[in-house]
Amino acid sequence: MAKSESKVRERVQQPLVRQFSVFLENKVGALLNLTRTLSDTNVHVCGISVVDTADASVVRIVVDDPEHCHDALGKANIPVSESNLVVVEMPRGPEKLDTVLRSLVAAEVNIQYTYSLMIRPHDKALLALSCEDPEFARDVLMKAGYRVLSQKDISR
Repeated sequence: MAKSESKVRERVQQPLVRQFSVFLENKVGALLNLTRTLSDTNVHVCGISVVDTADASVVRIVVDDPEHCHDALGKANIPVSESNLVVVEMPRGPEKLDTVLRSLVAAEVNIQYTYSLMIRPHDKALLALSCEDPEFARDVLMKAGYRVLSQKDISR
């Protein structure tokens, strides 16, 4: 196997980005308590999405240190679920979102939801995508020439 082919294969196998989903009671200060719990354990939120209903909120977060986040939430008795996201570096320009989405649709990738991250490791916007098959979505985007970030790329 050629050296460049080995690097491509290694890059394709990089781990995806871990997302934590937390269900919070819909009350004043609940989100602050969650972020304070993480901040107190030196876990930094890199991306956040809040979906609100009348009774509860689903808070989805991407952090720089997933292991410490998992431990901190467990110690605080905060129920959490984990899943994998595809995080793609966006090309410059507002019309570029369309080109990223076209690549995924052409491969029949089902996108469940998406949100942007607050960090810019390479001075470019980042889009987090929850997909039915995140590994396949990652491979599609990489083959289309987009830079897909792994957890290591956003971790400290």
